[in-house]
Amino acid sequence: MNYAFARSQYKKSRQAGLSGSSDPHEMITLTLEELSRCLRNLQSPTIEHDKKKKYFSNAFTAVYILQTSLDFEKGGEIAENLFKLYEYCRNQLQKAMNSDHDAKLEACENILNDIIDAWGQIK
Repeated sequence: MNYAFARSQYKKSRQAGLSGSSDPHEMITLTLEELSRCLRNLQSPTIEHDKKKKYFSNAFTAVYILQTSLDFEKGGEIAENLFKLYEYCRNQLQKAMNSDHDAKLEACENILNDIIDAWGQIK
């Protein structure tokens, strides 16, 4: 997967929601919410193939953005733990993309929702 291309496509698809926003906290909030939305939609048994591809693309891009936005020097153990959680979600997405029925997308969605709640309390 070409991450530069995926990130570019993700930015284009989310342009309306992000335009005018330079607040890093808000950008992370939107990225977390997008990842949670994609995880939720990917669990639908009736999802169309084209939509499924788009959700996977957006989800992988969101994970990439979240992982690369971590500051390990300032964030220390919290940043390391978040990286591990995002990596777990990435691995589960990879399993689901490969039609592995053991993929735990619901668990990832629950983890993300907890992170979203905690992130919302920070600001």
